[in-house]
This record gives sequence, C-alpha cells and structure tokens, in this order.
Amino acid sequence: MPDLSAGEVLVRVCAVGLNPPDWYLRDGYRSLPPEWQPRLDFPLILGTDISGVVAAVAEDVESFSIGDEVYSMVRFPEGMFGKSRAYAEYVSVPVSEVALKPTGIDHVHAAGAPMSLLTAWQFMVELGHDEPNPLQPNRHQPVPLEGRVVLVNGAAGGVGHLAVQIAKRKGARVIAVASGRHESLLRELGADEFIDYTSTPPEDVVHDIDLVVDALGGPTTRRFLRTLKRGGALFPVYPLGFDGAEEAARRGVTVSTTQVRSSGAQLSDLGRWLDNGTIRVVVDSVYPLAEARKAHERAARGHIQGKIVLAVE
Repeated sequence: MPDLSAGEVLVRVCAVGLNPPDWYLRDGYRSLPPEWQPRLDFPLILGTDISGVVAAVAEDVESFSIGDEVYSMVRFPEGMFGKSRAYAEYVSVPVSEVALKPTGIDHVHAAGAPMSLLTAWQFMVELGHDEPNPLQPNRHQPVPLEGRVVLVNGAAGGVGHLAVQIAKRKGARVIAVASGRHESLLRELGADEFIDYTSTPPEDVVHDIDLVVDALGGPTTRRFLRTLKRGGALFPVYPLGFDGAEEAARRGVTVSTTQVRSSGAQLSDLGRWLDNGTIRVVVDSVYPLAEARKAHERAARGHIQGKIVLAVE
C-alpha cells in the first residue's frame, strides 16, 4: 500500500479508465520523437484515471475524509512516465487532483471521465492553469462556442463523445464525424448533424466551420483546414505530425493544442453535469483489472464507443 506524503489522500480504487497514454507508456512512448522519448525502467504501473473510496488522508488534509467516494486523473502530465500508477488496488493522489465522485453515476462511469472530460473542457472551454504549453510556444486559447458551428472528428471516442456534449451544452451547432454505427448514439448525445467518414470525407462536404476539434489528430488533421472559415480554429488533440502551418496561415485559421492537466477543481465543477445527466460518459466495455491485457487488446482493435474501464474487485 503506498505511503502518504503531505497533501495526499490514499484511494482504494474501484475502477480505472483507460486512455491512450496508457498504451503509449506501455510501448515506451515510441510514438514520440526520439529526443522526447523518456528512459523508462520496466516493469511499471500504467494508468491515470480512477474512481474509488478514500482510505486514508495525510494529517494536513481537511477537505476529504475516510469513506468519501472520489474520482481523479492522477499526476498528469507530471506522472505520465510511470508515476501515476492507477492500475492498482490503492493509489496515493495529491489532494488538488481529487474531487467527490458524482453521486448520480457509479464508479465505472466516473472512472471513464477524468482525462477525456478534462481534455475536452480544457481545449474548448477553460484551460484552468498557467503552466507553459509544452506543445507550442503560445498559450492555448479556447474560443467562444455560443452560436458557433463546431465539428468534432472522432466523435464517438473518449474525448470526442464528451466534446460533442460540451459543445452542444455551450450553445454550439455540432457536426459529429464517426463511422456509421455510432450515428444513433451521437444524435442522442446532441449532435445536430452526422457524417459517416467511411462513405463521405467530411472535408468534401462541410465548409465555413468556426471550430474543428480533431480528437484523433496526427498527420491527417491538416485536411480539416479547408472546412474552416477565415478566423476559424483547428484544435488537434494529438498534434504530432501536423504539417499544415503555412496553409493555416494562408487561410487565416488558428491551429492550437495543449496538454491536459489534472484538476480536482474542474472535476468538481464538471461533476455537477455528470450528476444531473447534463453530460454522460458512455462505456464501451468493462474488464477486470486482472484482465488489463484484454482491455488493451480491445483498445488496439479501435472503433471504441466511449471509454474502456477496468473494474477492481
């Protein structure tokens, strides 16, 4: 059982949410440029997102008590190279990263929320911190959503399905891009328009968009530049490989990204929306913690609808 330092709580983990950094870490972050790749000592413990019950608190912690149900994204990005350690029965968490679990949802759905929900919120609504941006020289700036047209690519995935809901609740008209089997869910979550990318390239049929949130990102995100109006913005969640800076400048489009960061305060605020059903976490599948390998194999097959979660018994 982990030892507690000042300002920490010990959480007995009930469920763990899977996220892409889990398999990046598992593979030694080989997807990063060589100069960014960390030196890792295997074996190590994966994972960042948890929901569980407070089992102990440090002497200086007054905001949480033993028995509180909580959820958190643990030590991210500071712990992204193996110090978050969420695939476990117990994990210590800085109190600033913890929030009370919404009472209206169970541990499985709460564990599916933190990283994806904070990513969508920090990209689209409120950054919530003043830390330097490791992915670009300038601070990321969310844009107004009320009355705007927002396209979400990868709309059925972890970040995407929450971005659709947030944009809609903030007053945007939302176009969701995913494969056809996700259409009914995404319309249920609030999408005003749906594009099945397997039959219709979205860049061929939509134009004059205010904001594109590309939850997939990578080299193909450049194609969305042609969908945006002058003065619009493209937010790739995974920016590595983007090579359209000159084209974006010609088109008068802002391209911006950021690194999601742990925030108990934001999880507390967003917990109200999860609690009353304003937004919801869709769970693709649930595996026992002991079958984490099978969960990763499911993730590798792709076409995930929402989140994959590990249940800790």
